[in-house]
Amino acid sequence: MNEHLEALTPAPVWRHFRTLCNTPRPSGEEAALVALLEAWADSLGLAHDRDSFGNLRICKPASPGHEGAKGVILQGHLDMVAQANAGHNHDFSRDPISTYAKDGWLHADGTTLGADNGLGVAAILAVLEDTQLVHGPLEALFTLEEESSMGGALNLAPDWLTGQRLINLDSEERGDVYIGCAGGSDVVVDAQLPGAPLRDDECGLTIALTGLQGGHSGMDIHQPLGNANRLMMRVLRELDDMGARLKSYQGGTLRNAIPREAFATLALPEDARDDALEQVAVFEQVFKRELGSADPGVTLKAAPTDLDGEALSHDASAMLVATLHAVPCGVEKMSADVPGVVETSNNLGVLSLEDGRFHLCALVRSLHDSAATAMIDRFRALFGLMGARVKAENSYPGWVPDPDGAMLTLFNAQHKALLGCEPHVKVIHAGLECGIIASKYPHLDMVSFGPSIRGAHSPDERVELEAVTECWALLTALLEAAAKE
Repeated sequence: MNEHLEALTPAPVWRHFRTLCNTPRPSGEEAALVALLEAWADSLGLAHDRDSFGNLRICKPASPGHEGAKGVILQGHLDMVAQANAGHNHDFSRDPISTYAKDGWLHADGTTLGADNGLGVAAILAVLEDTQLVHGPLEALFTLEEESSMGGALNLAPDWLTGQRLINLDSEERGDVYIGCAGGSDVVVDAQLPGAPLRDDECGLTIALTGLQGGHSGMDIHQPLGNANRLMMRVLRELDDMGARLKSYQGGTLRNAIPREAFATLALPEDARDDALEQVAVFEQVFKRELGSADPGVTLKAAPTDLDGEALSHDASAMLVATLHAVPCGVEKMSADVPGVVETSNNLGVLSLEDGRFHLCALVRSLHDSAATAMIDRFRALFGLMGARVKAENSYPGWVPDPDGAMLTLFNAQHKALLGCEPHVKVIHAGLECGIIASKYPHLDMVSFGPSIRGAHSPDERVELEAVTECWALLTALLEAAAKE
């Protein structure tokens, strides 16, 4: 499958990316790909091993005459975000990703593409097999479960890697080089809420909010995109005044993806049904006006439905909706020190309610650990009022920028030599693994760069073909320059 990728250039990178597209690799299910890469390394005579978590390292000796160069670690993560459009039947644990090229970009058919971080991994594999490239000692580090929990980096073995420098290939904008990133923490909220039987004078109503673009909850959080959970709470607040009670809810599927869809089932007085339907139609037009051209596909539809059993009690429903309406969502503060960079944010990522069991998983990010802690405490304060359990988990540190790093100096020089201009040096509001790796290997001199990727973590994900060529040229030039220092 994906034979057309073989015709793209640089050929070695796209050949390996084809393998990644054809090998299912959602977070937590990377074992088949790891085994395939180990067999591939064996075929090239390259040494490889794993740490106790399962992260994979493949080593390549230096080119003759460059054994004394500082060792470079090439790093990327093997897993991908598994997102498909509604109605698109795709089993990410079994089905390959179907791709197509259009107008200079590579897309997937109805699913995430996996260019994040598949193209970084493909470029590393192409380096490992290149017999003409001049380089110093190389270690390729392929981490696991980055998209779901940063588990690979968080559990990376200390005293395992030997290199002095690291190139992370998980950035998503050509012309940029990253030297710092935000830290983050998952905020998980759970509660069992009281229910009450359906009354004879109540009817059922389903509400579906769909058509949003979604996006990466770090890199896209400052964009004027709709968050399905946030928008749905505005609707439910209005219907609460009509006596509506939540029966079930599902919004979002990943804590690090801006939710594209949300679905609610309500019980409400029969005599309020027509007013509720009219109010939903009004909100659809309100959302279309507010989101405008930034997120033009939003749709909000309601329909009567049959119900049985229980819904939340009116007090419990009203309390839950009010709390979710008030909880932080989106950009909290822009950085005072790095212009144009988000300092602190929260993504109201995954919400569910079933049989009275409420669950929320949000992702808080910040350049300052203290600000992230304060945001998490706001969750505890708000949801504590309704007796919910709140915990922070999968926390990871940020990557403190070093504008004087030797790798940045080398990258700047190669970028100017190849492209005629210096890159934009940036700090990213996303959870690059560099921060976690730096906490375990503080001596590492690191940079992060990559090709232009749009719509990461959503079925709109695409990568610019020309940017992949540029990224490959920069990577090989940087390795040669580092070897000759």
